[in-house]
Amino acid sequence: MSLRIYNTLTGAKEEFIPLHPPKVGMYVCGVTVYDDCHIGHARSGVVFDVIYRYLRFRGYEVTYVRNFTDIDDKIINRANELGIPWNELAERYIAAFHRDMGALGLLPPTIEPKATGHIGEMLEMIQTLIARGMAYELHGSVYFSVKSFPEYGRLSKKNIDDLQAGARVEVDEEKRDPLDFALWKASKPGEPMWDSPWGKGRPGWHIECSAMGRKYLGVTFDIHGGGKDLVFPHHENEIAQSHGCSGAEPVKIWAHNGFVNVNAEKMSKSLGNFWTIKDALARCHPEALRLFLISSHYRSPIDFTPQSLGDATKNLARFYDLLDEPLSGEERAAKGDEALTAGFTAAMDDDFNTAAALGVLNTALRHMNQLRAESARMKRSSDAYKSARAQLARGIAALREAGGVLGLFTLAPGEFLERFRNERLAGAGMTREALDGVIAQRAAARAGKDYAESDRIREELAVKGILVQDTPGGAVWTASLD
Repeated sequence: MSLRIYNTLTGAKEEFIPLHPPKVGMYVCGVTVYDDCHIGHARSGVVFDVIYRYLRFRGYEVTYVRNFTDIDDKIINRANELGIPWNELAERYIAAFHRDMGALGLLPPTIEPKATGHIGEMLEMIQTLIARGMAYELHGSVYFSVKSFPEYGRLSKKNIDDLQAGARVEVDEEKRDPLDFALWKASKPGEPMWDSPWGKGRPGWHIECSAMGRKYLGVTFDIHGGGKDLVFPHHENEIAQSHGCSGAEPVKIWAHNGFVNVNAEKMSKSLGNFWTIKDALARCHPEALRLFLISSHYRSPIDFTPQSLGDATKNLARFYDLLDEPLSGEERAAKGDEALTAGFTAAMDDDFNTAAALGVLNTALRHMNQLRAESARMKRSSDAYKSARAQLARGIAALREAGGVLGLFTLAPGEFLERFRNERLAGAGMTREALDGVIAQRAAARAGKDYAESDRIREELAVKGILVQDTPGGAVWTASLD
């Protein structure tokens, strides 16, 4: 089966045929660095990290470009509020971005350019657009003429006449058309500025991605990604100015991830439901957040709740519990289960359907846990035992490989499970010392043949997610995975 990707431009899934196989060029719009990243940024980051990983898994040589917008009105205004230089603010939040995305396990892109490092490339494109009659200078600023590009609105499926009817002119009443957008902004007192043929100023937002994509990936490249909120106007404007410069389609496939809602509402600071990545990671392990973010198809909206983080944590713990299964040297060397890998690959080949891929892994998890339970009751010398253990080892190897594609199962299982047990204890309002005391009380009840009290204590702990099991060496406890 070949890889098929949904193309926002055509509104259909298309077979992925790179321009220059096996090489693939992928550009993903990064963040504007004026504040901490939120869970919407986390979703986009994780989605395209998984796409990057999967393309490499499929044998492609990927050049992955993800930019930083490090000059923008929001950056300037925030820096003025804090009384610090704009570039100091930008570097602060670039570092914060790397911290948050590093915690989520994102692989570093091939190239991570900053807008301010590519002013020359932007000026060159703007001059080309002016020469071709598709842009004009006005009071030291330069605007793209939307009417000069008849295909404007093709990506977002917006009608230009409807856009013009609803447009308002807010920045410059003298623009030729209210839809025209800034390629270059004339400088204002106290703002950062660069020299240009039209006087001192700074670039508009849209031109930076066109210039950087063109520089690092060529006039036309394979995949351009970003959040659904970027379809219009940002990516629509990118197409117009890039096509205007070259006369060629800038991108083969446009891919966009859906929004993150919170408790079924749009995330907003005004609604008090705004979650930064730091907020979320204070509530769960980074891999649990990552698992949650890929639990729905990347193009669909996803609803974030504290309960969803708890569910993802328990699901992840079930996988780690299986991966903690002791394997002999021969078992550890087993090749991955081909059927499991084929099912996983088929799901991912269908437009990177991580929800379906996780369904394959969860089905395999249940089957392997059944194998574990059955093999524990078999004689170790029996052929049935050896067959079950061989199946189990192949399944675990395939799970690890699939996990690597999804950015999961990166920890030593014991490390994750220890943290999970401690979190369960904390959630139950208990410390290790308190639990040891309760288990000692239960042992005393059993020793005194007060089995009713012993059962009461066991059931009370089970309600709190703590399971107690009696062994020849005494009672042991673990955290419930349900």
